Amino acid sequence: MGNASRRAAEDRVLAALPSWVNAISQLNRLIAERMGVTASDLDCLHVLNQRGPATAAELARHVGLTPGAVSRMIDRLDAAGCIKRTNDPQDRRRVLIEPTGDGLARIAAYYTGLTARAHEDLEVFGPDELEALLRFIERSQRSAADELARLRGKTDAG
Repeated sequence: MGNASRRAAEDRVLAALPSWVNAISQLNRLIAERMGVTASDLDCLHVLNQRGPATAAELARHVGLTPGAVSRMIDRLDAAGCIKRTNDPQDRRRVLIEPTGDGLARIAAYYTGLTARAHEDLEVFGPDELEALLRFIERSQRSAADELARLRGKTDAG
């Protein structure tokens, strides 16, 4: 593949990404609405599911919200039955936030259809192609996180 055709293929992939991200974002907002929470609340549940129990300050860092916004988020998630507050066994003064089994099960139920479709979509790819897709997703996630950190470090005057 020549440089021009490779660049054209890269451009087609990059042009397709915003529509995909937008569709996922709309899906997440709809699921959050049906659960009585916000889309950023779902981000919090994802962090808790991936990383385990965390303090409010740790959650604020991981989801990019202020401590006050995280406090309101925790209250919404608690009211929706998605999290519980527990004392840290290492330090009784600290409160940990952890997802409830019921909350995670409710979210998983909403994503069952998308997960099934994604498996169907992936069936057309061979093992080497799947590894390439995974590498792209992991690299893209790191790039997005790096760009987010860079932009957060800039002031509006920039």
